Amino acid sequence: MSERLAVRKTYKLYIGGAFPRSESGRSYPVTDTKGRFLANASQASRKDVRDAVTAARKAFAGWSGRTPYNRAQILYRIAEMLEGRRDQFITEVRHGGASKTHAAAQVDAAIDRWVWYAGWADKISAVTGAANPVTGPYFNFSTPEPTGVVAIAAPDDPLLGLVSVLAPAITTGNTTIVIASEPAPLPAITLAEVLATSDLPGGVVNILTGHRTELAPWLASHMDVNAIDLTGVPEADVTALEEKAAENLKRVFRAAEDWSGDPGTARMTAFLEVKTVWHPVGV
Repeated sequence: MSERLAVRKTYKLYIGGAFPRSESGRSYPVTDTKGRFLANASQASRKDVRDAVTAARKAFAGWSGRTPYNRAQILYRIAEMLEGRRDQFITEVRHGGASKTHAAAQVDAAIDRWVWYAGWADKISAVTGAANPVTGPYFNFSTPEPTGVVAIAAPDDPLLGLVSVLAPAITTGNTTIVIASEPAPLPAITLAEVLATSDLPGGVVNILTGHRTELAPWLASHMDVNAIDLTGVPEADVTALEEKAAENLKRVFRAAEDWSGDPGTARMTAFLEVKTVWHPVGV
């Protein structure tokens, strides 16, 4: 009996809930730490960036308009689905050189992080909002609202790093475009498959693979992007991207703390806008 050939997987982009190839037709080889070929990943282009921003903007009203409790349910469903594909994620994280024990710990931490943020979805507004005491016949309320479309340059840690920057942004009702790790993009696209089957509306998360140096400047300068997370960007490139982001006064976030530590609320509040409303008493 002849030896069976393995079925090679085609890794695509994730835009608007679908899995298109790059419009440029480009791809690049992904290898493990020993240089062995794993797959070809799509190399996103400027046009793919525009398509992803359009999809994120289209999805924003629906996602931000959902109840926080419903968003919590969907985030928890993502954790459930990721748990069901735990062995696959462990294998893909190990391609980066991690031991089986370390890869398993990373995958478990990523699953737990989805659960943690799911628990915060219907609580963050109570923590960050307030009924303010004022002198006069008025009610004064401060309420948090999502910033809008958030571009994220994920760190090169292919799963836990990605989840650590993505989950807090969508927890609070934002929609996102994520540039996945360039050397290790496979867990990001596998995560996209999890998102596509977890009740998350299409367009809430859009994942691009390719060269960060090519994609990040277009996201930083795009006039329909409201904020950008530069966590995965090398320090030498930050200033140039901040200058591009200033063209439409984007909110720029670059965390001082290590993303791999215990999650706090900083990454959620980074992409919230606090609106204060005055209302006359008795009206």
